[in-house]
Amino acid sequence: MSSQDAFTCEPWICGPVTLHTGDALSVLTTMPDASVDCLVSSPPYWGMRDYLTGTWRRGQAGCRHEHAPSLAAARRAGQPRRCPDCPAVWVDHQHGLETTLTEYVDRLVAVFAEARRVLHPAGTLWLNLGDSYATGETGRTDAARRYPQLGQHQPERQDRKLPQYSGVARKNLLGLPWRVALAMQADGWILRNAIVWSKNAMPESVRDRLSTSYEMIFLLVRSPHYFFDLDAIRIPAKGRSAPRGRSTSRSGAPPVARRAKYASAEPAVFAGRPHGAAMLPGHRHDTVHPLGKNPGSIWPISTRPLKEAHFAAFPIDLPLRCIAAGCRPGGTVLDVFSGAATTGLAALQLGRRYVGIELNPEYNRLARSRLAPYLHGSEAGDG
Repeated sequence: MSSQDAFTCEPWICGPVTLHTGDALSVLTTMPDASVDCLVSSPPYWGMRDYLTGTWRRGQAGCRHEHAPSLAAARRAGQPRRCPDCPAVWVDHQHGLETTLTEYVDRLVAVFAEARRVLHPAGTLWLNLGDSYATGETGRTDAARRYPQLGQHQPERQDRKLPQYSGVARKNLLGLPWRVALAMQADGWILRNAIVWSKNAMPESVRDRLSTSYEMIFLLVRSPHYFFDLDAIRIPAKGRSAPRGRSTSRSGAPPVARRAKYASAEPAVFAGRPHGAAMLPGHRHDTVHPLGKNPGSIWPISTRPLKEAHFAAFPIDLPLRCIAAGCRPGGTVLDVFSGAATTGLAALQLGRRYVGIELNPEYNRLARSRLAPYLHGSEAGDG
């Protein structure tokens, strides 16, 4: 990709929010080192849908590029799609429509390698990815018919036929999230958690397998020592009031003074019986933290419909939990695939700043309208 083809616009800044319109990798290269405290992002899944961001560049005015080869033909030839009647080249920086899964993984690794530089050494990355099957073509390509307003900036829409993943027979589950996570681990990230987001299954027209009812969320960090507030996301024990206040320690334990207070007031609640004794026959394990239990690595969170024209917005409950645990108070949250800015909504609700990067300008306009009610006295117009 040449620098002149890297699509970026001037950022939109309003109070604690900065929205960049452009290619994620290109925008990240302009950001300072260690300038954000937390990344929460859900990249486009491979082979699922066309977000209508492709366009002709460097062409002559008036040329309609009618004699240009189809995108599928250009991909089969391994060449960029060019117009034979003018210097125009078809440019599309979106992720998810790569010809091979290897290319998809490599591009994501490159984006998050640059994001690692932008992330503070004590920061965290929460990466949500869904899996795909080796079906040989895209899953949903009717976006332009359902939401034509999202394609007004694009003169034409191309149906995408993705070839079967090399070396894997048709109908195979690709294990895509783990391929990305392990490639990022090999690139220098520390993989701390693999979280299963258990969600309500979407209808699928399949008869020879089970409906998919989960996606993966990976917690990755730059260094072994990082900010993590477990108390902020503990689940209160049933029938027991959790003490107020939160710790900001990585271990999640209350500060010494608060621990002493709890120990003197409710020694049985805080300390419980010795672990071995609690597990003896005839005894139940009732050792409990006063703020509640660790939520564990299976998160049952239902999806929420988004009336606006965005096809893959995750529920706000996900970024709320990730940011509460993984971003210092008052810190900055970054989403390199911002979309409708659900991560931004969560960041503002939790008192953090937000930086979003989105390739599709229509989605950034949608994001601005969704974030406006949370910007209070800030100027939230289209200026």
